[in-house]
Amino acid sequence: MGTFFSRADQAFISTARGPELSIVVPTFKERDNVRALVDLLDAALVGRRWEVIFVDDNSPDGTAQIAKELALADARVRCLKRIGRRGLAGACIEGMLASAAPVVAVMDADLQHDEALLPEMLAAIEAGAEIVVGSRYIDGGGVGAGLSATREQGSHLATWLARRLLGVTLSDPMSGFFMVKRSVFDGVAPRLSSQGFKILLDIMASSPHPLAAHELPFTFRARQHGESKLDSLVALEFLSLLLAKLFGDWLSVRFVLFVLVGATGLVVHLAALSLALSSGGLPFDAAQALATAAAMVWNFGLNNQLTYRDRRLTGWPMLWGLITFCLVCSVGALANVGVASWMYHADAAWRPSWWLAGTAGAL
Repeated sequence: MGTFFSRADQAFISTARGPELSIVVPTFKERDNVRALVDLLDAALVGRRWEVIFVDDNSPDGTAQIAKELALADARVRCLKRIGRRGLAGACIEGMLASAAPVVAVMDADLQHDEALLPEMLAAIEAGAEIVVGSRYIDGGGVGAGLSATREQGSHLATWLARRLLGVTLSDPMSGFFMVKRSVFDGVAPRLSSQGFKILLDIMASSPHPLAAHELPFTFRARQHGESKLDSLVALEFLSLLLAKLFGDWLSVRFVLFVLVGATGLVVHLAALSLALSSGGLPFDAAQALATAAAMVWNFGLNNQLTYRDRRLTGWPMLWGLITFCLVCSVGALANVGVASWMYHADAAWRPSWWLAGTAGAL
């Protein structure tokens, strides 16, 4: 079709008959990659009816505006702009739900995924596969220059955990480049978590039956523009997803994250208590109060960055959120200090150590 029809003609034919493939691309601060990606998709999918849905998390660099400008000239381009919500998994889910195509693909906007593989992935779906994954870890694939040594090691560890704990047989369940039948996605969508980055793993682990999966090799390319959105908190999100799936989704990912943050808060509490007693020379009551305040600030900050990452507060709203959080926690804080002080100052015959009294108060 590309030989006889212009790009505008192809777009008209595609939309007139409806797309056979939707490519969902989550974006945040990717304005320099959007036009290039559409051009690459246009070249790779000649003869196919396709659409691309950019799901933008209100990027401050105008990514959504670029996508909308492209959509004015090419009906195959769509843009969903999310306000007050953030996160790769949630963006992927919303984009896939917005598609009516029988097959949906997910890929990154940073040009690290090989768009030339899409026709072969679609052919595999048409041949009977329910899900097709672009893999970096089978023969012919590779991480190339797309991953640092640290991230590559982390990816291998996450893959090992997913295979051992969840029984996922894919060589690369951490891949963000895959294609799935729309009917399969619709079946698992109610059980998917909108948090985290590993939407493929979530789909595989949430399916009530083993999916007919097919893997194709690709080499992970180096990012051309912008910067990676992954940070050190991704490991905790991944661990939470594993635990939620191990418990059959009886515990939500957000609840697991909240508990993990609370556990780290106890460590911060004891560290602050020890420091206040040993280096600060404070009496136990004052040290316990200071440690309690430190743990509250820590818990709020980490929950804001991790547990509620999709609605993260910044600037003055974050400060007000911290103040109200501490006010709500104040009753518990008074009980904390009271219980710990009562135990610490108890009869010398059974008085517990500082850390045991501090722990009891925190709990």
